[in-house]
Amino acid sequence: MMTQVHFDLQPVLENGLVLLRPLQPEDFENLCQVASDPLIWEQHPAKERATRDGFTVFFNEAMATGSAFVVIDKTTGQIIGTTRFYPVNESPNAIEIGWTFLARAYWGGQYNGVVKRLMLDYAFKYVDNVLFCIHEHNFRSQKAVEKIGGERVYELDGKTLVPRTTSTIVYKISKNTEKQ
Repeated sequence: MMTQVHFDLQPVLENGLVLLRPLQPEDFENLCQVASDPLIWEQHPAKERATRDGFTVFFNEAMATGSAFVVIDKTTGQIIGTTRFYPVNESPNAIEIGWTFLARAYWGGQYNGVVKRLMLDYAFKYVDNVLFCIHEHNFRSQKAVEKIGGERVYELDGKTLVPRTTSTIVYKISKNTEKQ
């Protein structure tokens, strides 16, 4: 059972560096090209996402959520990745950000932080907590979430968090405690 979310899960979000807009069917080819780099999935359990068939499953699931975005580099106009919001079953006062990947050329710089900042700022208008569910061997994603202020948690609002089978570590950033 999913918690009812009371805000638009696919707004257009942007700043001077990136544009996040709702994922559309015509984004498939460009996003599939970005996802075809096996190093993106090296620490992720779903390594098949680097293949066309594996990515097709990922893309169709993203479209079905009604909460996925493409990430566009505003300087080039190119699609460089994707991310999405997802309701948190254990709390109506939380939202998850996840399923994020960026082209390798955008790793290690400001892009992931800028994307997450746009999403956090938007989400904190409606909820007090943002969760990130990450696979235990995905050290790059763990480090990236810690860099923006994520802390490991096991419960929220007195309820034990139930991570997905592919994402066993849960991080939280709260509106009142996030890094500025």
